[in-house]
Amino acid sequence: MTLKASDIVPIGEAWVRLSELAEDLAGNSSESHLALVAARRLNHYQAPESEHARRVLADDAITGLRQALAGHFSSDEELDKALGVAFAP
Repeated sequence: MTLKASDIVPIGEAWVRLSELAEDLAGNSSESHLALVAARRLNHYQAPESEHARRVLADDAITGLRQALAGHFSSDEELDKALGVAFAP
């Protein structure tokens, strides 16, 4: 879940626009969820996603280091292809 500044609506405005906000949300997604979350609790709900991303990156780094220590390297062409980089000859 990526939170954008435009996703945050002050409570006073939300009460006035609740129906409109719910309709906007339902119109933008096949699976709609609307949540009222206290700002001080927002980090609590976002922490698991951030932790998962850190673990995936750490696992990838460990895998890459193990491959390098074992002498397994990718060619420049393989790396460019994996990164989606195309250079003109």
